[in-house]
Formats: sequence, C-alpha cells, structure tokens
Amino acid sequence: MHTHRLSTPNHNLHQLGLSPCRIFYPTSSPTLAFNQNSTFGFCNSLKRLAKSLTSTRKCRGGYRIRCGQVQNNDKDDGFYMRRCVELATKAVGSTSPNPMVGCVIVKDGKIVGEGFHPKAGQPHAEVFALRDAGELAEGATAYVSLEPCNHYGRTPPCTEALIKAKVKKVVVGMLDPNPIVNSKGLERLRDAGIDVTVGVEDELCKRLNEAFIHRIVTGKPFATLRYTLSVNGHVLDQLGEGVAESGGYYSQLLQEYDAIILSASSTKKYSIPASQEPDANQPFRIITVSNHASPIRIPGLSEESSSKVIVFTDGEITVEPDMGTKGIETVNLHQLNLKAVLDYCYSHGFCSVLVDLRGNYGDLEMLLKEGIEQNLLQKIVVEVLPVWNGSDGGNPHTLLNSLGKRLILKNLQPKMSSQSIVLEGYL
Repeated sequence: MHTHRLSTPNHNLHQLGLSPCRIFYPTSSPTLAFNQNSTFGFCNSLKRLAKSLTSTRKCRGGYRIRCGQVQNNDKDDGFYMRRCVELATKAVGSTSPNPMVGCVIVKDGKIVGEGFHPKAGQPHAEVFALRDAGELAEGATAYVSLEPCNHYGRTPPCTEALIKAKVKKVVVGMLDPNPIVNSKGLERLRDAGIDVTVGVEDELCKRLNEAFIHRIVTGKPFATLRYTLSVNGHVLDQLGEGVAESGGYYSQLLQEYDAIILSASSTKKYSIPASQEPDANQPFRIITVSNHASPIRIPGLSEESSSKVIVFTDGEITVEPDMGTKGIETVNLHQLNLKAVLDYCYSHGFCSVLVDLRGNYGDLEMLLKEGIEQNLLQKIVVEVLPVWNGSDGGNPHTLLNSLGKRLILKNLQPKMSSQSIVLEGYL
C-alpha cells in the first residue's frame, strides 16, 4: 500500500470548492457567528471567544468572572444569553453529569455580576454570579442559560438564592429536561413575584448541553463515532498532523467527552490518548477486547491515568503482570456489545462517549453495526486527511459499507484543523 501526501496551500478550503464555515443558530435576536478556521467543537469555539472578552480569577468561595462595564445601548436578551453560554463553556469537560451553565446579572444597562458552574458538587452559576454582583443584584435582571433548580441536591436551590437577592427579572435560555426541575424553577420564581422570560437563544443553549439532555431524555449517554479517511475514500488508521496537539480537533474532543472507546489493537500501536488542552479533565478510556489471548499492553499509562481505564471483554484475557496493581477495572460480559458498554457508562454518570475507530477495524466492527442498527450513535466526526492512499486491490469502502444501513447526516458542517478537513454531523 502506498500513501501520497497532497500539498495543501493556505487557502485549501477554496481549492476544494468549500468556504470557511460560519455557524448561525436560528434565533429572533442577533446571531452569533464562529470562525471555524482554527477551532473545532462547539464548546471550544465559544471558550476561545470568551477568553478574548473576559479574564477569570478564583476568589474566596468559588470562581468569578469580571469583565468591563458593558453599556446596554443596543444589547438585547439574546446578547446576554450568548454571554451566559460563553461563560458556561469555561467548564467544558468538568461538570458531568451536571450540565454546563452560565449566568449574567445586569442592572441599569451594565453587567454587574457573572458566574458559571465549575464542577459537579460545587455551587451553580447563579450563586457565583450573585456573589459577584453583591448588593447590586437587588432589582437587577438575571440571565441564566438553563432553568434554575428548585430542589435540594448537593447544593441548595438556585431559585431561593435569586429570590433572596431580590432580583426583579429572570431570563432563562431553556427549560431543564430533568423531571425533578422541569418548569418547577420557573413556577417558584413567578410565585415570588419575579418576572420570568424563557426560551431566549433556546437552540444555542440546547446544543451547549446536548449530551446532558440526551442522557436525561433517553437514559443513555450521547455517543459519537470518529474515524479518518483519505481523500480517495480509504479508512485510515492515523490522525492528521497537529490534530492531537493543543487546539487540534482531536485534543478538544478528548476534553469534551466523558469516555472514549478504543480497540485493544489500537492500545498496542499507540499510547493511550490524552487531551493536550490546558487543565483538561481526561476522559475514561474504555478498551474492548474480544477473544484476545495474548497479554494486553497499554502504552503511556501513569499511576494517575490507569485509574481511568476500563477493559470490557467477552472472554478470558491475559494482562501484563503489573496492570493488576494499577487499578485498571475489568468488566467481563457474556457477549461484547455496545449497548452493554453504554449502559455501564450511564450507570457511572457519563453523559458522552466517543467511539474512536483506530487500530484493527474488525475489533470494533460488530459494535459499530449494533450502534447503527439500534440507533445508539447520535453523531459522526470524520477527519479527511490530505493524502491519496494507494490501491491495495480491495474496496476502500468495505468497512463502512458492511454496516448495511443508509444514513443521512443532519447539520453537516466542515471545519479545518491544521491540514485536515473535519466533517461533523448528526444521525
């Protein structure tokens, strides 16, 4: 097999008949556009945009975001809700199984307080924003990307914090799909005499927490399939240059997902994947082993990363002698299948799972067929490398064609990551 690398000039999107992608979300208020030439992923696009607008510092009692005083001469509810989403993405990869939420307090046309939910078990976005605003919260409008909770969990209800602060109005991006919360938070605020508006930038807020919503509604984690193609259609067992480095789409995916499913053959060939984003919360690595008799080897394991490795197998396996002391969990199934793996992920609080097609494709073929036939996959990410793979006499589409079902992707979007084109769409 011969592989030839194609040179791609600076304007390679135009050379391919494509134009740089700008995403616009339907809304009654002004739209928010993202430049996709250098970033990948919804969360990280907003995260980088937010960094240019604000600075973050940790203060006593939590995280505080302080920005300059913003005049409200031409700012509507949509503007402040988009700001809430920007703030929420500062916690990408850290809040699961909780959603990402941002909150902005506005008074007399100025932002007087901001906050976001940093991690499950810590106070919610409304609490941090109210602390930031202090006494200025009285008579102000609170913008929050997700309906405030009205129940006691690991933290007190956010509705009570808003009522106690004497805010005048609350603008909500979307209802919380969790039946414990759904509409109850809005009812409590209205009963307290607070004016409530809901549904501002609804689609934007839903996409922010698509994995959380899917898990609540379906009882399954949000599952995404990722694989690599050459420009002539061959499935490739490699990643593009730079995509696994900080800022690359693959590094960002690892940060955004709670777990990644890998075949045992990929762990023999590559070091265990890790996000290179600053302060990234690394995903759990789920390794599938089917009828595997030889010792399992997982390169690049440290004492810290080994606690995030789970091996699923449908038979007896032999592991390297030192693996048992590293805290790696092994789950033995009667039959290795994707549904069982996803059910396990759900029971452990995972909202999102990335199925990474690397190594020996046959190891994951049955899982993929099951995922397609039973609609267990929600999203597909395809990296197209600027290489032409020489013919080996076989059909370059054999693997994907064997899945046996015609699929139509929705909201297909092209993006650039280093020299690769990345296609992202929903099933």
